[in-house]
Amino acid sequence: MKKLLLVFVLVLSQSFFAQTAKEIIDKNIELSGGLTNWKLLNSVLLQGKVILGVKDEYPIKIYQQRPNLTKTVITINGKDTAIEGYDGSKGYAMNYANNKVQEYAEYVPESFDNDFIDWESKGFAAKYLGKEKIGNIYCHKVELTKNVNKNIYYFDTRTYMLLREIKKDETLDYSEYRKIGSLSMPFRIESSSTKKDGDYVMLINRIDTNKVFPTNTFKF
Repeated sequence: MKKLLLVFVLVLSQSFFAQTAKEIIDKNIELSGGLTNWKLLNSVLLQGKVILGVKDEYPIKIYQQRPNLTKTVITINGKDTAIEGYDGSKGYAMNYANNKVQEYAEYVPESFDNDFIDWESKGFAAKYLGKEKIGNIYCHKVELTKNVNKNIYYFDTRTYMLLREIKKDETLDYSEYRKIGSLSMPFRIESSSTKKDGDYVMLINRIDTNKVFPTNTFKF
């Protein structure tokens, strides 16, 4: 009887934490604009500057369009240079060894939507890991797992905005949220990695949504 009771309590506990993780994700989607508004978002253009190292600073534009089209352009000495993108069939990125953009056959494009949108139907499992502080802010810590891939997300316990995302090789910090129409988006993104070779700070000064891009926008 005691063993049966223990199993029942364990199952109940797991259900509680799974539900808690779902509630946190749902709250993030709701307070950042709502599921309908996120699904009505078809394209976005981010403009600002990216800071590499201590002094290297470049204007940057990031074009993104549903379902997975993307192109990142930085301006060096007045000239626009595409450093990464996916045009729907080909992925490309800058090869810094020879300072040229080249196609990568194994390029894996990211979905236009973040992992939270329809996460269950995408095959993710969510787990609540408790609370943890980032600086002076208490955060809900949620883990999303799919196959061998595992990401950890930190949501502000007060606003439910995403403050940190930990991937396999990169940690992203999000801050300075502002309203763009009905949606809340971060205007500061900071990336760090264990190798420290690709660290950057992106300061966004303008975000345009649902623009119609020319058909050749994502080509290189």
